[in-house]
Amino acid sequence: MKKILTLLMALTLVLAFAGCSADKSGESGTAAADTKSEGVMTYAEYDAAALDSEVVIETYVQAKQSWWEDKATVYTQDKDGAYFLYELACSEADYAKLVKGTKIKVTGYKAEWSGEVEVIDATFEILDGSFVAAAKDVTSLLGTDTLIDSQNEFVSFKGLTVEAAGKDESGADVAFLYKYDGAGQDGDDLYFNVSLDGKTYTFTVESYLCDKTTDVYAAVKNLKIGDKIDAEGFLYWYEGANPHITAVTPAK
Repeated sequence: MKKILTLLMALTLVLAFAGCSADKSGESGTAAADTKSEGVMTYAEYDAAALDSEVVIETYVQAKQSWWEDKATVYTQDKDGAYFLYELACSEADYAKLVKGTKIKVTGYKAEWSGEVEVIDATFEILDGSFVAAAKDVTSLLGTDTLIDSQNEFVSFKGLTVEAAGKDESGADVAFLYKYDGAGQDGDDLYFNVSLDGKTYTFTVESYLCDKTTDVYAAVKNLKIGDKIDAEGFLYWYEGANPHITAVTPAK
């Protein structure tokens, strides 16, 4: 009898683990992660909402950019799209709770700044549930009008070539700049250029999101013109695509 019970328990554990495994897209979480509470917008409804209108969303923390004076800036996403939360009302204690994957309900207003669609003047509450988005490969969308459909999502780019970002004081080409115009210093945002199929794009390491102690900051400082790389990050928008890069690796 004990052997039978042991086998039944083992089978139950196997089934339980199978039910909690990540799906084929690489995203982690459960079916509950896709369910919206009553009165909460789907991503399609949020996307269709007018600017300056009130929005109520449920979403999942993917990365935290900054906290200052009880305001937090956070990258979030669900299975259908992403939401950039700008200066969300948040105590320092609650900011510590917003770990990657945390589910939150947010009430705020949809806004746009230089092409970046975001949620502002918002409050939130933490809910049960967890979801972490896999990087979506948008390499083929670079330079197309449809890239914006993935705005704020966690994305990847494959097989890029590092191009000159500008020149140093001696007039030599360099692979990155501190700030967009090279007027910054170590610890500021990093700007670097990459090309694909003859077109060049500018990527950024946002120093509030990934400061000078991070692997990606060091990786970009070590880039050389002509390097072949893959990159991951959040598809931020500023007068066009301005990806906030969180990882750079040699191209596979």
